[in-house]
Amino acid sequence: MKNIFLRTFFIAIAFLFVQCDSQNGNSISLAGKWRVSLDSLNIGDSENWANTEIAGQEINLPGTLDDANIGKPNNIEPAINNYVMSNLTRRRHYTGKAWYQKKVVIPNSWKGKKIELELERVIWESNVYVDGKKIGSSNSLIGSHTYDLSNFLLPGEHLLTISIDNSNKFPLINVPGTMYPEKRNQDMAHAYTNHTQIKWNGILGDIVLSATEIGEASNLQIYPNSAENEIRVDFEKDVLEKSQKIQYQISDVNGKELAKGVAVDLDVKNKSISFQIKKPAQLQNWDEFNPVLYNLSVIIGKQRLTEKFGYKYVGEKKGNLTLNDKRIFLRGNLECVIFPLTGYPPMQKKEWATLIKQAKDYGLNHLRFHSWCPPKAAFEAADEAGFYFQVELPHWSLRVGEDKNTTEFLQKEANKILNDYGNHPSFILMAMGNELQGDIDVLNKMTEKLKKIDNRHLYATTSFSFQKPTGTRPEKEDEFFIAQWTDRGWIRGQGIFNDKPPHFNADYSENSEHIQIPLISHEIGQYSVYPDLSEIQKYTGVLQPLNFIAIKNDLEHKKLLNLAQDFTQASGKLAAILYKEEIERALKTPSFDGFQLLQLQDFPGQGTALVGLLNAFWESKGIISPEEFSQFNSELVPLIRFNKAVYENGETFAASVEVANFYKELKNKTLEWTITDDQGAVLKSGEFINVNLQIGNNLNLGTIEYPINTKAAKKVKVTVSLKDSKYKNSWSIWEYPKKVKIRSDNILFTNTIEEAWAALQKGKKVLLNPDFERIKGIEGRFVPVFWSPVHFPNQPATMGLLLDEKHPAFNDFPTDSHTDWQWWDLCIKSKSVITDSLEVTPLVRVIDNFVTNHHLSNVFEVKVGSGSLIFSSTDITNNLKDRPGARQLRHSLLNYMESDAFVPSKSIRIEDLENILINKNKSIFSAEDIYN
Repeated sequence: MKNIFLRTFFIAIAFLFVQCDSQNGNSISLAGKWRVSLDSLNIGDSENWANTEIAGQEINLPGTLDDANIGKPNNIEPAINNYVMSNLTRRRHYTGKAWYQKKVVIPNSWKGKKIELELERVIWESNVYVDGKKIGSSNSLIGSHTYDLSNFLLPGEHLLTISIDNSNKFPLINVPGTMYPEKRNQDMAHAYTNHTQIKWNGILGDIVLSATEIGEASNLQIYPNSAENEIRVDFEKDVLEKSQKIQYQISDVNGKELAKGVAVDLDVKNKSISFQIKKPAQLQNWDEFNPVLYNLSVIIGKQRLTEKFGYKYVGEKKGNLTLNDKRIFLRGNLECVIFPLTGYPPMQKKEWATLIKQAKDYGLNHLRFHSWCPPKAAFEAADEAGFYFQVELPHWSLRVGEDKNTTEFLQKEANKILNDYGNHPSFILMAMGNELQGDIDVLNKMTEKLKKIDNRHLYATTSFSFQKPTGTRPEKEDEFFIAQWTDRGWIRGQGIFNDKPPHFNADYSENSEHIQIPLISHEIGQYSVYPDLSEIQKYTGVLQPLNFIAIKNDLEHKKLLNLAQDFTQASGKLAAILYKEEIERALKTPSFDGFQLLQLQDFPGQGTALVGLLNAFWESKGIISPEEFSQFNSELVPLIRFNKAVYENGETFAASVEVANFYKELKNKTLEWTITDDQGAVLKSGEFINVNLQIGNNLNLGTIEYPINTKAAKKVKVTVSLKDSKYKNSWSIWEYPKKVKIRSDNILFTNTIEEAWAALQKGKKVLLNPDFERIKGIEGRFVPVFWSPVHFPNQPATMGLLLDEKHPAFNDFPTDSHTDWQWWDLCIKSKSVITDSLEVTPLVRVIDNFVTNHHLSNVFEVKVGSGSLIFSSTDITNNLKDRPGARQLRHSLLNYMESDAFVPSKSIRIEDLENILINKNKSIFSAEDIYN
């Protein structure tokens, strides 16, 4: 019956015979047209399916079923729910086995040679058949699937069949996001997920048949040996004749020879052969400032085996991360396979080079590949650019060690990473996965093995862990430590910025200086930015932005669409301010060795986590330029420490100047500083001469002092620059008079609605400021939504303020169109009032999150009865002596209300105000709720 079914299933149509697209003497590319047939029920008999010319659809490989528009079509509609808001939506999807088939012709010249098939990248399992006979299978998410076909591909024509199964083979490598109802969208580790890349079925990168002589050497590995000023060379060969001479040659990438000779003192262990070479005097070290590469060849008889390498050695000194014995600092960003047009990583160097250039333009020097490892093209681009990589096993699990087969698979993946990518100098760090929990001893043993195999990289058991004590201090096998906190407290701002008033004299030394190995802060930032709806038209590939479309539709329904771009810009500017302080605190911490942002670009999955200042395509949103961002994120950053953001008349602004220098030693330099007003006029300036800048943290280089003597509120800018260089940095502070008018004979200021209503009925002007704790609204916060309001729904989910900075209400309270540090106290002591059904004019609009999209306000103006009202749900009543920002805002609002400009155009009833003031239990929320 099975054969009858198969004959029926495979309709007898002409099989498309496709010659191999390109070939040379030693290789044949199989890129081009194939046939594919789906087998989601796994009902096909392997031998029959592989021995039959399938009558499926035509597909181009390398590529995926999604690329070919093959699979089950998407049928969900845009809506704000956890189906749509989970992630970008695949236009089509398919999980299961697919059979790919092509005829190949083997030339006569390949007779008697070793013939291998390479499939560069596959999800997840491949099986290969030649003329109906199974050759073998392979499982890997991060490396090539390679098959020896020597005994099966004789000269002539053959039918090559490959089955690819992209179903989940080792579920325990992946943490499930159970808040997402589609089961296929619950896996979150980035090597196998629909949240960033997709669970594609296909073959990517090289699909190549190659022929070599039987017994030729392979797997050339190059190990810089700095302790002996040598290079260790390893390769594999089945049999090495005693009479065989092994020669070597080292040349630069232009072919200029630097060294050659005959290998001596060979160390032969089974098939592994190694020898040492003295490092040539003219061979330079590789790093971010000097990404020089070389070719090393081993010549055995007629065979020349060549690999590109950079001479680098990564380590630590006194707990500091070093490269070539020089301290480095990682200015990092996560890379989570976010490529929205294809749903998979680029396999060509050019595309990675473009991405890395954008990262470098913003001052980054490092990418952490969260729970995956990129293809060789990424390493090649990073090698040439001088860019540092941390790679990880395809592993984000809370159940480490529970399944023996999973552990064995991960160990094989680790060995494959070292074997396939170990020569690349950009590869400096490796972790066993992301935020792992479970049997930590399994991770320690795995890390211990890798350290013995390959000393070209540093290793860690996990990139942070919520499992204590693992996440609070290094494990015994860790050579570097990635953390959000230590056993002494937070080492990133997310747990601080909403709880403590703005202060710029802090670093994380108190909680980090006891860590004795290189320390990197984990996933800093995660400040959500309102969706940029102009992106919708960019999604021309395999993924649909139904989440963006749903938000757009909701805004249109709620008559907020005209503000969407303003929401993006204002929330983005706030995020940039917070990223700046995050990065500067890290740079100020002598015991830090880097940070890893989450992240510079948007993360389209996990509940639409749009935390980027760039979009998911690594394109600017117009929030901050590369030049601005790199002022506080580069190899050399001027820094200052000062107490606060807001100063009163009679105080003195004092700042201690320092420089984080991870560039090179600089002697007899001059640091210049200026203080300017909003019009650019210089209020004070100075310089520090004969400054010597060592590698690392250069503290206490001088003090800036600026007496505050102002009659009017103003914003000023403090700038510090390294003379005759591009390096400069700046900060804003605000000056307020100490004594200002906070009452008016013409305006009633009151905290009670009863008093307000009595005055409004008489046609008077009223500034109503009830106790914000009694207001029905959303708890005030300074920081925006953490990560995503979908992924973490239990948080006060606002996204900063949107202001008309030119409105006369702010004539005496200088502000930009977005939240800045002078608003901190006012935001914290507030409630955001939902004004969906009210016809009011917001003066201080609060940006709601993109799930609820309410009209929110902290301060609005309106007519009530025959009077005019400004309502403030921000506390501008209490303790004004010690709250200069609240005092100044109240003063500015009163001046506005006294002016002819105060003419509210919209009206509400007194009952509407009463509804706002209904008591509501205070919402208690702390940053730790996010993580627990």
